[in-house]
Amino acid sequence: MDEFVAIDRSGSNAEKYTLRQKLFGTDNIQPMWVADMDIATPSCVLDAVANRLKHPVIGYEIMRDEAYEAQCLWMKRHHGWNIKREWLSYSPSVVASIGCAIRAFSHEGDEVLVMSPVYPPFFSMVKENNRHLVLHSLQRDDEGEYTFDLETLRTQITHKTKILLLCSPHNPVGRVWREDELRALGRLCLENEIVIVSDEVHCDIVFKGNKHIPIASLSQELGENTVTLLGTGKTFNMAGFGISTVCIASEKLRELYSQESKRVHFGDGAALSHVAFEAAYVHGEAWHKELIVHLQSNREKIIEWANHSPMITIVPPQGTYLAWLDCRALGLGDRELREFFIQDAGLGLSAGLSFGREGAGFMRLNCAVSAELLEIALKKISDALERREYESKN
Repeated sequence: MDEFVAIDRSGSNAEKYTLRQKLFGTDNIQPMWVADMDIATPSCVLDAVANRLKHPVIGYEIMRDEAYEAQCLWMKRHHGWNIKREWLSYSPSVVASIGCAIRAFSHEGDEVLVMSPVYPPFFSMVKENNRHLVLHSLQRDDEGEYTFDLETLRTQITHKTKILLLCSPHNPVGRVWREDELRALGRLCLENEIVIVSDEVHCDIVFKGNKHIPIASLSQELGENTVTLLGTGKTFNMAGFGISTVCIASEKLRELYSQESKRVHFGDGAALSHVAFEAAYVHGEAWHKELIVHLQSNREKIIEWANHSPMITIVPPQGTYLAWLDCRALGLGDRELREFFIQDAGLGLSAGLSFGREGAGFMRLNCAVSAELLEIALKKISDALERREYESKN
């Protein structure tokens, strides 16, 4: 797996590197926060883009039906979900799609259900569009696995609750929701006429023993009540192409969404993004299989490390390339915890509190890096913990 060696991105304009000084107060850290990979984008994608650049004109272009159809085939092959070309439309990003969906399916002052902790734009998109944020705290069972409480959710729903934002697989806790969980959640939304907006951009990063199930695939009723957000950004490490898709089976919901997307003029995206998107789904199968093997290996490294760590634990992620580190045993406040990782371990991680108050005492580590880089990072944490223990005793 030579493709998954360390990539030096410090000389590029990569967000996770360029923003080190602003976010962490120093450039002298290894950044492992924003969710893209420090792994080369598949050569099939880069080759397709290079070939397109042989044409001297990069102008306005529309997305080929073949590109959308390639995604349809991928979803059927990988997730058993039969989607139609006409259900799909372009979006520049999942976050843009969330904002568009909120405006399309609710009015100012309406309520949007969000399960916390979760990816921060779930909160901001609700608030910035003048909707009322209804937070449902995910609960941890005896094994530390997160789940939602249907009875509590039921009590939180009112006549003003119009949308549920679902993160599946879940960022940051790494849950891959089971079929029974999704069916129960889907029934609750159908009973209360709540539209499900499901962010499934991590759907192709799932580990052994787990299976991603698109909630819209479970029944025709749920398919007609769900807006699914998809894309190549996480699967093939091509977030910089600024392309994703929105899948809506319901003609009524599709028309409402289309009206709103026209108001903000999403358009059809950029020529090179179209080429990259199609190439990934058509030619990226072998690369994706190797990626999962690599990420599975990195996941096992983190689990083994945490098993020998006296102060930091982890519930093994079922999906995503994000490790949700439980650091509460350190007894640090959230600001102190963040500084521990920056100053003592030399790492830039995502603070758990940024994912909601339920993330207090946690840190999110992006493990989509080379094996060598991950081992260095874990050693840095271990060394910092040893120094901390030594100093506390002396």
